[in-house]
Amino acid sequence: MSDHRSAKDKNKAKVSDSRRWIYQDDDEADHQNDADFDEYDEDLPPQHVLDSDEDDNVDYKLIRTEPKIDSFDVEALEIPGFQRNDYKDVTMGKSIMMALQMLGVVFGDVGTSPLYTFSVMFSKAPVNGDEDVIGALSLVLYTLILIPSFKYVLIVLLANDDGEGGTFALYSLICRHANVSLLPNQQPSDTRLSSFRLKVPSPELERSLKIKECLEASLALKKLLLILVLAGTSMVIADGVVTPAMSVMSAVGGLKLGATGIKQDQVVMISVAFLVVLFSVQRYATSKVGIVIGPALLIWFFLLGTIGVYNLIKYDSSVLKAFNPVHIYYFFVRNSTKAWYSLGGCLLCATGSEAMFADLCHFSVRSVQFTFAFLVLPCLLLGYLGQAAYLMSNHADTTQAFFASTPSWAFWPVLLIANIAALIASRTMTTATFSCIKQSTALGCFPRLKIIHTSRKYMGKIYIPVLNWFLLACCLVLVCSISNIYEIGNAYGIAEVGVMMVTTILVTLVMLLIWQIKVEFVVSFAIIFLGMELTFFSSVLWSVWDGSWIILVFAVIMFLVMFIWNYGSKLKYESEVKEKISIDLMRQLGSNLGTVRAPGIGLLYNELVKGVPAIFGQFLTTLPAVHSMIIFVCIKYIPVPLVPQDERFLFRRVCPRSYHIFRCIARYGYKDVRKENNLIFEKLLIESLEKFIRREAQERSLASDGEEDSDYEDDYASSQVLVAPNGSAYSLAIPLLSAYMDTRQPLVDAYTPKDIKSEDPSTSRTDPKQSLEQELSFLKKAKESGLVYLLGHGDIRARKDSWFIKKLAINYFYAFLRKNSRRGIANFTVPHQQLIQVSMTYMV
Repeated sequence: MSDHRSAKDKNKAKVSDSRRWIYQDDDEADHQNDADFDEYDEDLPPQHVLDSDEDDNVDYKLIRTEPKIDSFDVEALEIPGFQRNDYKDVTMGKSIMMALQMLGVVFGDVGTSPLYTFSVMFSKAPVNGDEDVIGALSLVLYTLILIPSFKYVLIVLLANDDGEGGTFALYSLICRHANVSLLPNQQPSDTRLSSFRLKVPSPELERSLKIKECLEASLALKKLLLILVLAGTSMVIADGVVTPAMSVMSAVGGLKLGATGIKQDQVVMISVAFLVVLFSVQRYATSKVGIVIGPALLIWFFLLGTIGVYNLIKYDSSVLKAFNPVHIYYFFVRNSTKAWYSLGGCLLCATGSEAMFADLCHFSVRSVQFTFAFLVLPCLLLGYLGQAAYLMSNHADTTQAFFASTPSWAFWPVLLIANIAALIASRTMTTATFSCIKQSTALGCFPRLKIIHTSRKYMGKIYIPVLNWFLLACCLVLVCSISNIYEIGNAYGIAEVGVMMVTTILVTLVMLLIWQIKVEFVVSFAIIFLGMELTFFSSVLWSVWDGSWIILVFAVIMFLVMFIWNYGSKLKYESEVKEKISIDLMRQLGSNLGTVRAPGIGLLYNELVKGVPAIFGQFLTTLPAVHSMIIFVCIKYIPVPLVPQDERFLFRRVCPRSYHIFRCIARYGYKDVRKENNLIFEKLLIESLEKFIRREAQERSLASDGEEDSDYEDDYASSQVLVAPNGSAYSLAIPLLSAYMDTRQPLVDAYTPKDIKSEDPSTSRTDPKQSLEQELSFLKKAKESGLVYLLGHGDIRARKDSWFIKKLAINYFYAFLRKNSRRGIANFTVPHQQLIQVSMTYMV
């Protein structure tokens, strides 16, 4: 008996946690009892504010609504936890394989920096004595220790978004903790995804909440944050252009030392041929790059360290005193302005630092830190020390410092390995660029492009054909127009330091908002690294007119593309929200929607997460009949890396049950790759809809069973109602906190009144099992009749009275980007006989 009672109490608790208590006056209550329930939180009359002065003259009575049926409620309970990359309990063989993959994917760019760092530095500040060599070496050593080692490996890598790195990963992490996204499609249910994990509050919570409130309340700060992220991403894309040019040119340039007949023009032609081959095989190299070329990087680091030790022993080991930072001061005293110019070349030793963060996909942070600390960093330090030891005795050999310091007996093998390493470094940054574009596209900041997933095992291995050939074209233009490696090095510095500054600012915000650590540490981090990077940026910016301005123009163009696309997408979404169809109009049309309901299921694609899209009205006025079942499908990206498949679909009912209209929100993370064809997508969608209908029937059955013990509930509710002197009643009842904590729903949302519409009395009195079987039978027949994709093309045009800049941006630039971007329906390869398209233009 006690067990039965316990089970019954659990059922009651489950019902009570989904019920809502709302206030209505007598007239509204009578009207509400006769009306069917609309979709949660859509087109409903505003609630009365309890603290408002208007409540003094209005009498309210407490009523209980039916539970809100939401498919995610049951799906979340069925998922034990989101499984991400886990590197526990791996065998020794797998560990070695992962280490080789890591060398090829993560450290390719930073590993090839010794090819050109000293050459570019001493082109700005020529060597006039041993002290210049030691001072430049000291500057390189501490730049390498502070930026890649301390800043990125020890701090920035910890700011990853569940294993994902890069500028947009930081932005996504911030958006998950503060509502700073300019696209107004956030929902409370998004925060209940199993991968939507937030940090547990700390003693610094009050400061974090103040920053959160400040960001959410200021539109200017939201726009500034977005502009900062777009600027950083444009620099990453520019880095994807200049990295191949710099790496290949510097590696091929070694031929001039080995073969005296090779001239600079021939080096350029060979570099162009290498770049064409590199980008041509980019698609095939992406999936297997780690295991194939990882050993080549291992040999490269081994040679780098070995040659460094050889030169230290043979030439001059006194360069070890460069670890004393006072020699940096002496270097600036001796060279003054020239030393400041050389900072752009010194920065090149830290190239690839951002690539380490952007390529952080399938390797744990600890493994990256371990590999860098015990393999990459020692080899790099030995390589620079060896070059400096050679230059102590050969001041004139600074043009090709690395190859000049290579022993003659090892020159050709080293040249071969250097070219292979340079190609690896080039494609590593290209892959990071693909990843950033994928993230920015998912978050609505870049036009949709065709994305090819090159590995079934690793979700991060992607290839973007259009972007690949675009990067190749830009890279060839850069190499042919700036054949001087020193000017390319300056362009390289501009791209690197630009994204470094953006990362520093975003990580500082993450420290304050999410990590909630001591403010002293945050200020120290910002002052030290932002100060260093601003100093480097001033140096490379001063030499921009040498030819490196091309990379700045490219970055500005990419920034404008992303900004205009985001601006146009935001205006389009706001227009769709403003023009959505009223539920009252849908009720007036009736369950037949004012036309004939033909057998079948219509999937209407739109971007709205609430309301009936205006494009549906176009279908009603254009077509002589609509399908017996309509599903509004919204493809939505959540600020999380991945969404588990079982939590992919979120269903809700729109209008009364007799209308047979549903909403489906298909949720994806910014790292998710939509590989489903139309048949697989249809199958998953119908299965989820059937599951939702069964869940809904179960909830209503539990609700009806709970009425048997309603005396206890009514007594509890009445005891928690406060009657004001004017007769107004205010509920003090709080829903079960444990239930809301289980679903991780914020407490404020938990007992905020929601207008949830009750079922029609005649419908609620029918047998729930019979009603369920009827609806499932209706769904089966509709499915057998076929599915049709209803695609609405919503375009926007600027009003005639708009500013000229707005007209130019919307009517020409955004229209061009939208016309040449990939349509969302293309991802499902829908047959033309199942597709109906209607266009609609919004004036903004």
